Amino acid sequence: MGSVLFSETMGTALLVLLGCGVGANVGLATTKGYGGGWLLINFGWGLAVFAGVYAAAYSGGHLNPAVTAGIWIAGTEFAPGIAATPWHALVYVAGQLLGAMLGAVLVYLAYKKHFDAEEDHSGTLGVFATGPALRTPNWNVVTEAIGTFVLVYVVLVFGNTPTGLGPLAVALLVVGIGASLGGPTGYAINPARDLGPRIVYALLPMGRRQGADWSYSWIPVVGPLIGGAVAGLLFHVTPVVA
Repeated sequence: MGSVLFSETMGTALLVLLGCGVGANVGLATTKGYGGGWLLINFGWGLAVFAGVYAAAYSGGHLNPAVTAGIWIAGTEFAPGIAATPWHALVYVAGQLLGAMLGAVLVYLAYKKHFDAEEDHSGTLGVFATGPALRTPNWNVVTEAIGTFVLVYVVLVFGNTPTGLGPLAVALLVVGIGASLGGPTGYAINPARDLGPRIVYALLPMGRRQGADWSYSWIPVVGPLIGGAVAGLLFHVTPVVA
């Protein structure tokens, strides 16, 4: 399980480094990618998933507590030879949260001078954590649950297809979720991806930064866990391709 912890930590760190990194590149006014737009963010996060899943191949590349929960409820192994047990699930989630925090620190270091140069820090939280376009908590949870359901259900079905599409297919799936369902909440679809960087943002020596919006922080945790759980339950009645 030490190898699983390392695998999930490294994979999630790369996921957040590249994913929040594209947010910094698009959102900070002094970067060369400033104003790159929503599709650049979508593709950046998709390729971040691609890199992270490959890096975490040993542990099955969950990178996401909602994926871990969905696989657990679906009744399949977390990875070949790694049973879905409560203890193993805790190790996975610990690695994911640790990796997300590490990735957020690396984003800050890579863009430190650009954070320092920001005159208006009202948008810097958005580099690290998600926020709603319209703050309607119950509906924000619904949006996150739906997006995460799509992610986890399709990932579970991938595992039972003869093609074995792998990380590239998951990356394209994340691009599609962002393009189609990301507008209302910024599509966290991953509790660790949002909570870990949000904690780091709250601790960063950024001086003029605004708060970490803790009143919203439960939504990118609860919504994805609901979506992952529903996907795991529905997978039990999903026909399997022979």
